[in-house]
Amino acid sequence: MSHPPDQPTATAPSGKLASSTRSTLLGAMFLMATSAIGPGFITQTTAFTVQLGVAFAFAIAVSIVIDIALQLNVWRVIGVSGRRAQELGNLVLPGLGWVMAAFLLVGGLVFNIGNVSGAGLGTDAMFGLDPKIGGALSALIAIGVFLSKRAGVAVDRIVVVLGLLMIVLTTYIAITSGPPVGEALKNVVLPEEVSFLAITTLVGGTIGGYIVYAGAHRLLDSGVAGPEHVRDITRGSITGIVITGIMRVVLFLAILGVVTGGADLGAENQAANAFQQAAGEVGLRVFGVVLWAAAITSVIGASYTSVSFVTSRTRTSDRTRTILVCAFIAVTTLAFVLAGAAPTTLLVFAGAFNGLLLPIGIAVLLWVATRRTDLLNGYRYPRWLLVIGWAAWLLTLYLAVNSIRPVIELFS
Repeated sequence: MSHPPDQPTATAPSGKLASSTRSTLLGAMFLMATSAIGPGFITQTTAFTVQLGVAFAFAIAVSIVIDIALQLNVWRVIGVSGRRAQELGNLVLPGLGWVMAAFLLVGGLVFNIGNVSGAGLGTDAMFGLDPKIGGALSALIAIGVFLSKRAGVAVDRIVVVLGLLMIVLTTYIAITSGPPVGEALKNVVLPEEVSFLAITTLVGGTIGGYIVYAGAHRLLDSGVAGPEHVRDITRGSITGIVITGIMRVVLFLAILGVVTGGADLGAENQAANAFQQAAGEVGLRVFGVVLWAAAITSVIGASYTSVSFVTSRTRTSDRTRTILVCAFIAVTTLAFVLAGAAPTTLLVFAGAFNGLLLPIGIAVLLWVATRRTDLLNGYRYPRWLLVIGWAAWLLTLYLAVNSIRPVIELFS
């Protein structure tokens, strides 16, 4: 998918970022952010806002700090080494990279069925279209993006445009719903209630599975790699999480305004009901656009990143990569059209695979930064970054244990 025209020059003669590198960096940030902002992100944020009210602000703030600590390390190790996560895995322990790829592929396939389903529900809310038809049409649009002549540029542009659209529309609903912003800000520092479950769920939802690697792999494929790009890589990793955080905050405020106004959102379709309560029929259509944009960008992110784990950057041709990405989208769409949704059992297993991949993948990258500096092209890795990385990694272990529990319950 990294067509030759997309390859950016390293830096402009003046020492400033070349415009092609800048647009690639923007695309990578938004690919990571919009991969995180999927249908599940909207459902989770709504459910916790209804449950915790203003106290959810604290969980959002803490999860953003943890996400930044992990993403800073992931982007930097992948970017500076110039190697994908699974390639580093195989260099640390032969075969480990392929285990990582297998976990990611299974998780990506199952969750992509959910992404296609979300796109279908979005078209239903927008136009009253049958979700299966809407999901299939959305998948065709995603395939069209990858088949375009300059697919890399097309991916970068669509994720930036749809990412900004989601934030602007959700902000409009947040303003309409009139949330108690002062109360929410107070809870960032002095929470009325601390929910460890909310914090860990948000961290898993923002950097679990393929999401944590999406932006870094996109940068590599565009030629932005090596120690000389550390500043760009750092800025990209932090900004990607901040974009996700902004969307999380405005969605939280939009729902919070409706909930504190005394509205009952029911048990089903809480997010859609909240948007409708805030802005009537227009609100429902806006929700459709936001859900569709969240879903189709996640389809693009999941497909692109999953395929990047089972192909080689140097040995796989662009044509092969494109065929695999399109096949990935087609298979998951067919599964959605036939089944209507990913079976619950499959979701449980996919959740477990994603949960297990997180500490394995992060540990591989942190191990490279700590013990395999020979893979970092002479770069001296900052000690402080390793400390916060390993500290945040301990939380991913907890997430992994939690993700296996439902599998054990299935068989007990």
